[in-house]
Amino acid sequence: MGGNLMENRIHNFSAGPAILPVPVLKQAQKDLVALPSLGMSVMEISHRCKAADEIFETTERNLRELLQLPENYKVLFLQGGASLQFSMVPMNVLRGEGRSADYILTGSWGEKAIKEAKKEGTTRVVWTGKESNFVRVPTNEELELSADSTYVHFTSNETIQGVQFASEPESGGAPLVCDASSDILSRPLDVSRYGLIYAGAQKNIGPAGLTLVIIREDLVAKSAENLPTMLSYRVHVENKSLYNTPPVFAIYIMMLVTRWLLEEIGGLEKMGEINRRKAGLLYEVIDASGGFYRGHADPASRSLMNVTWRLPDENLEKQFVSEATKLGLDGLKGHRSVGGIRASIYNAMPLAGVQALAEFMKDFQRKLG
Repeated sequence: MGGNLMENRIHNFSAGPAILPVPVLKQAQKDLVALPSLGMSVMEISHRCKAADEIFETTERNLRELLQLPENYKVLFLQGGASLQFSMVPMNVLRGEGRSADYILTGSWGEKAIKEAKKEGTTRVVWTGKESNFVRVPTNEELELSADSTYVHFTSNETIQGVQFASEPESGGAPLVCDASSDILSRPLDVSRYGLIYAGAQKNIGPAGLTLVIIREDLVAKSAENLPTMLSYRVHVENKSLYNTPPVFAIYIMMLVTRWLLEEIGGLEKMGEINRRKAGLLYEVIDASGGFYRGHADPASRSLMNVTWRLPDENLEKQFVSEATKLGLDGLKGHRSVGGIRASIYNAMPLAGVQALAEFMKDFQRKLG
């Protein structure tokens, strides 16, 4: 295989599975055949060997440092994606006589979450943006919270609609439960405000196949004894995510990603600054286009991870995607439920990639606007 593989990389704006940091890919490539001094690939080692223990422990330690994680929170490395958590959360926390949960719906993923929760217990939608096609998140004053809710669930960033909470919503004293799949580790986070955070890894922290769960000890205690074994937080906590074979390679990649955030980026405060700058470049082009580019999200609810917009007609949108792809700007077609264009600019998307897209947008408007 000749040539420099890194020279062949395009700018991948896909919503997920998404781009990974190049230093992480290079390290994984270097160690793929055999970990140093071990003589085996990380994909071949036992999940109960010392090398695997070190990977799991380092990954958790990095996470705890990045998030300043309090001691009364457990870290779980699970499988099944956020979609399984849509069921696991209510199975573990909502099941039980007299329990109910509040859900804030700001997009497609929140809708999927409450659909599963309804199968497990009493739920209430305390705010929905569906009638406006999910163009914004609510203010705290708009939330009609229950007085006795077991938890309040929200999706911090909706990848399809491109709306994001700038800060946590009020929960009326109930534990906050968050699907943070698409913005986890993209900015500082006060974990003490949450009862449970879950995230599929494939957008911002690793490859598909790994799910991160951060859960407060008092919510672990709510898990009923009669739950299916693999769907019990209590079982996974007691077995330190090793009840069955975990996705060792995916956790290894997450270890490298968290190390990259700590050592090369300088932590989540710095990562947040970089992400605001990247998103700002695209929103500036949209706002200066005189309506040629029309952002989907209201300005106050704009996502820093998924920038969504429309062009004057669908033919122009198809041409935009086609010409961008030829220039190595890939994955820009919007989700079918919203249409238009979507640029996913997660942590690993370099500033140069966003700058290239912004310049293409300007050139495209000059030619066809």
